[in-house]
Parts: sequence; C-alpha cells; structure tokens
Amino acid sequence: MRGADVTQEGLFVTRQTADYVPPGHPLVAIREILNRALRDMDVLFESIYDERGRYSVPPEWLLRGLVLQALYGIRSERLLCEQLGYNMLYRWFVGLSMDDAAWDHSTYTHNRDRLIEHDVVRALFGQVMQQAKEAELLSAEHFSVDGTLIRAWASHKSFVPKDGPPPPSSGSHHNPEVDFKGKQRSNDTHASTTDPDARLFAKSNKQESLPAYLGHVLMDNRGKLAVDTRLTLATGTAEHEAALDMLGSLPGEQRKTVGADKNFDTTAFVAACAISTSPRMWRRTPTRTPPRPANVPSARAGSTGAPSATRGTPSARLCAR
Repeated sequence: MRGADVTQEGLFVTRQTADYVPPGHPLVAIREILNRALRDMDVLFESIYDERGRYSVPPEWLLRGLVLQALYGIRSERLLCEQLGYNMLYRWFVGLSMDDAAWDHSTYTHNRDRLIEHDVVRALFGQVMQQAKEAELLSAEHFSVDGTLIRAWASHKSFVPKDGPPPPSSGSHHNPEVDFKGKQRSNDTHASTTDPDARLFAKSNKQESLPAYLGHVLMDNRGKLAVDTRLTLATGTAEHEAALDMLGSLPGEQRKTVGADKNFDTTAFVAACAISTSPRMWRRTPTRTPPRPANVPSARAGSTGAPSATRGTPSARLCAR
C-alpha cells in the first residue's frame, strides 16, 4: 500500500542528538579523548575569561568545532557554523542540544586572539599526548620528521612589488584582474598585501610556486602518533631548522633515532644532529655520497645494533641522538 506524501511535524520531540549517532562511529572514541582533555584544561579556561559579563560561547564548543573542521576538511568557519545548524552528528560532537542555536562564524574571529595568546590549542595537544603516554602508546626512541606545504589565504594577485607601483589591473575594485604573467616575481622583491607573512614557495621544481607556509611534524614510529608540530615561514631551510628544534625538545637522555626523506639528506643537517651524538645514515642509493662529518660512521661499518639494509625505506638518514 502506498504511503501518503504528507509532512506533519510532531508537537513534541523526545529524541536527542546522540540518538542520531551510530554506536561504532569513529567520532565517538575521538569525543571521549577530547572531552577528557578539555576537562583537564578547566583551570586554563577559567583564567582566560572574565568573571563578570555576558556568558560566552563555551571554549570547549569552539575547540570541538575546530577539531571537526580539521577532521572533515571543512574549508571555512562560516561553512562549519552553517553545518552545525543541520548536521546532527556535528551538533552532538560539539555539544549542541536539539534546541541550541549554532553560534555565528564571527565568534571564532572574536575569540581567535584569546586562544592564540594563551596557547590553548597547544595545551589541548599536550593533554591528548599525556593520555597517549599514560596508555603506553608512545616510544621514547624512534621518530620520523617531515614537512608539508600549507596554502596561505593570500592569492597570487595580492603579491605586488615592495618598491614601485603595483601591476595594472582591471575589473571590480574589490576583486580586480591582475596580469602578472611573464614577469619575474620573488620573495625578495614582492610581498602579499593581504598576508604579508606568506611566501611564494614550491616543494619541487615540477610544482608551481604558491603563497604558503610550511608545516612540520615529528612522528613516533611505534605508536604512529604525532608528538610535536611546528608552523613556520616557507623558506629553504625551515624544514631542517624545525626538525632540529623538535628533536631538541624531546625529553630524556637515552639514545634516539630519527628518520627523514631525501630532503634532509644534507651534510649540514646531519652535522647539526651530530653535535652531541653520533648519527648513522642509510641510503637506498649509496652512489650519491656527500661528505660525511668525521664523527658520523657509515651504516655499513658493522656497528652493533645497526640495520644492515634499508629495504622498504626511503632515502633517508637515521640520526641516533
């Protein structure tokens, strides 16, 4: 029998947002970890808000929203807040009830400086890492380091000469058409008017230069977890400098090893690792052998405990710290 195409809203609703979430959904476990970390940050939250005045959107809600944005690749805070209005999974994750209205996207703009000033996101990262440490999911010996290109919000046409007139433009005043083809542009001579810290950068010669920053991550090899991160200007030495900074912040004096791709296969980086320790190197292509510091033995020298081959590993250096 055919059902009638009639929509009639019920006068009362007895369901909750949690009723729309499948029991085995990955966000269920992530929310438990996140909620525990946020509870441990309660003292920090109390210190960054005034005791008097109008109640704000809870910082826990804002941070859960940022985690959602990162997990699902939501391209803007405006779109995130729009989806919080109708996506039951998202509403449950951040803490909104069926009757709560989603906050306006400008709330992030008003609270961003407060969160950055008090290093709230790094504190949240530290609380999550503490949980992993208590669960014995972290190793204190073997690590990997790498970097990635992070697109800036600046556009190509926002890059204008630092000295001299801007290139000719046409069209709308708010979104003009700029013709920069065939003209040499570099970070020494040009800068973005909308994001002065952005740099034109490419990870390889086969890619176009884009306005970007560099993100860096230090991974624990056994637990497959990120244990430290950095965000830097896009420069040719930023990856090496950030890697050394993250390695230097690792606790403990025991021996450590770090693996990296061929971009780190430089004498300067290994020499910096070898200031207080003795790094060892393995390469898939041993024909390309740059000068090695005097205190850096080869992996083929038969040292105790060193692997004898690198099958399945990228061209890399493993520095024993």
